[in-house]
Amino acid sequence: MTSTRGRVAALLGAVAMVAGTTLATTPALAAPAEPARHGGGIAGQAPCQGAPEFTCGTITVPLDHSGATPGTLQLDVAMTGNADAPKGDLLFLAGGPGQPGVPLIRRIASKLTPVLKDYRLIMFDQRGTGERALQCPGLQEDMGSSDLAVPRKQSIADCAATLGPNARYYSSADTVADMDLLRQALGDRRLTIDGVSYGTFVAERYALAHPAHVARLVLDSVVPQQGYDPLDLIALPATARVLRTACQATGCSTDPAADLATTVRTYGNGARILDALTSYEFADPNYGGVPEALHEAAAGQPAKLQAFIDDVRKNDAAPAEFLSQGLHAATLCADGSYPWGTTDTPVEGRAAALERTRQRLTAEQTWPYDAATATGLGSLLVCLDWPREPVPPAPPAHRKLPDVPVLLLGGDRDLSTPYEWLYQQAKSTHKPQIVIVPGAAHSVQTRAADPAGRQAVYDFLLK
Repeated sequence: MTSTRGRVAALLGAVAMVAGTTLATTPALAAPAEPARHGGGIAGQAPCQGAPEFTCGTITVPLDHSGATPGTLQLDVAMTGNADAPKGDLLFLAGGPGQPGVPLIRRIASKLTPVLKDYRLIMFDQRGTGERALQCPGLQEDMGSSDLAVPRKQSIADCAATLGPNARYYSSADTVADMDLLRQALGDRRLTIDGVSYGTFVAERYALAHPAHVARLVLDSVVPQQGYDPLDLIALPATARVLRTACQATGCSTDPAADLATTVRTYGNGARILDALTSYEFADPNYGGVPEALHEAAAGQPAKLQAFIDDVRKNDAAPAEFLSQGLHAATLCADGSYPWGTTDTPVEGRAAALERTRQRLTAEQTWPYDAATATGLGSLLVCLDWPREPVPPAPPAHRKLPDVPVLLLGGDRDLSTPYEWLYQQAKSTHKPQIVIVPGAAHSVQTRAADPAGRQAVYDFLLK
């Protein structure tokens, strides 16, 4: 939910966050019989290799939380050393699905420094990520750090065959169950949770499943608790708002939304443009050069736009340890609701259902793109032929988050998780505190130049 949305994903930019910081854990030791109050249930605790100011260890979780299928998984955990922090533990959830947590702790700690006298920071590698990432080489090569790029059908088939029937155990519901075991291993009654992108979705689903175990929530670059729309019918029209806002801020003299509509109608390349724009926001929230490239393409000169798309795609490569596309696919396909139903729908008939949806879509729903864009995104197509499997039940759509303090944080230049999603989630939140940062794109806490979002987090957490 790539991303991330994935769009949930929205992992684009993960490599930049991880580069230069490689953490490894020491071999796990036997866990104590009972978790100590301050985290003694984390096995093998020792200084993190490469970042000894943090403590690393592991927890062991069942592959299948129902117990029907045997097997266990080890999840790597990293934490700051202040086990007696007065406000308890702050669990920071990375994005994806597919992004690890442990390699990011130094960067995240640097962004949260003002609150770390009051909180112990915890990060973990969600199942199927990090050093124990699910490996699907073909899918990784095709998609890199993008969740919208369209992979080869053979890559999807190879990945599904590699993961086999155990793919069903990599849903968000499984991660939520892992989180509660982590909470118990830490010795906590309640957690404060800070999630970014797909991490917001996991945080919301955890709060819905375990309302008594949540103290407060920070949701940054929000994916709503109902999940992402694989047709991206919020993100498609949001592109017009985002590009026009950026254009106004930089003084460009064209209408990039109108030029985008003309370009898509002329060349049929809407999915590739959206993929490139969603990646580019991490490099430049002002989308510099994009209005000019779109204007030239709309006038019949697409070379500059094509060079922009090719350049962004070339820089989207990422190994599975930084963003596992195998985990990304397994989670999206287990979680998602698609035009054909869920992944528990027979594969036969899915393509016909998708085509019927394409024919029903209106220009108003997809502008400045088209129906072919909405039904041609990689985050949808990767699940079109995914093998049929049981999927976990979703919580009732009408249920609100528990009545705890919730901060909803977004940027007005974010295409990965447009702020329209934030306002959707606000309707399912008691007394939400909303902060929209002008000029910020995805992952406001870690990437925005304007410090207003980070300050809002500090103020919220230190109340």
